[in-house]
Amino acid sequence: MEKLAEGLLWYIAFLFSTTLHEASHALAAYKLGDKTAYEGGQLTLDPIPHMRRQPMGTIVVPIISFLIGGWMIGWASVPYDPHWAYNHPRSSAKMSAAGPAANLLLAILAALAIRAGMVAGVFSPPDTIDFSHVIDSTSGGVFATMAAFINILFSLNLLLFIFNLLPIPPMDGSGIIPIFLTEERAQRYLELVHNPMFSFIGIILAWNIFDFVYSPLHLAFVNLLFYPYASYQ
Repeated sequence: MEKLAEGLLWYIAFLFSTTLHEASHALAAYKLGDKTAYEGGQLTLDPIPHMRRQPMGTIVVPIISFLIGGWMIGWASVPYDPHWAYNHPRSSAKMSAAGPAANLLLAILAALAIRAGMVAGVFSPPDTIDFSHVIDSTSGGVFATMAAFINILFSLNLLLFIFNLLPIPPMDGSGIIPIFLTEERAQRYLELVHNPMFSFIGIILAWNIFDFVYSPLHLAFVNLLFYPYASYQ
C-alpha cells in the first residue's frame, strides 16, 4: 500500500511537470506565430491530450521505470510546423527554451516551499540525501505527504530542466542554439539536426553524459537550498 501511494505521488508530479513543459512549448509557439500545437489541442494543462498523443511516454514508460527503479521518467511532445521553425529560427529557439524554463520554475517553487516549511518548523534537512529524498517532515500525516511530494517535485523538475538543456538533438538544448547564430547559419543548423539519425545518436549520448552531469548539479542545488543549515557531500 505504501509503494502504491508513493507511485501515485510520483505519477501526479510527473504528469503535472511534463504537461506544463509541453504546454509551455505550445504557448510560446502560439505567441510567436505557430498555431500547430494550439490547433491540435496541446495548448492546455489538461494532461489527457498529451497522454493521447504520447501514451507510451506518459503512461507505459513512467510506470515501468517506477517499478524497476523506484522513480519515473518518460516523455511527451507537441506538434509544430517545421517550415515555421526553419523560417523563424530565433522564434523556434525561444519555443525550445520554454519547456525547460517551466521545469526550472517548478523546481524553484518547490525550493521556496521547502524553505518556507523549514521556517515554519514542519520540514528539516535529512541526515543523508538521494534523488527523491531532499527533506524530512518533522511530523506525520499531511506534512509527511507534503514533504514526499515536494521531494519528488524538486528533484524531478531539476532533472527535466538539466536533461532537456543538454545541447544534443533531440533535446531542447539543441533547439536553443539557433538563438546564438545568424539566421543563415541557424537554418543550416536546423537542417542538420533534424536528421533522424542525429536524434537517435543524440538520445544515447545524452543518457551517457547525463549520468556525469546531474548528480553534481543536484548536490550543488541541494547545498544551496539548505545553506547555512546543512551541507552534503
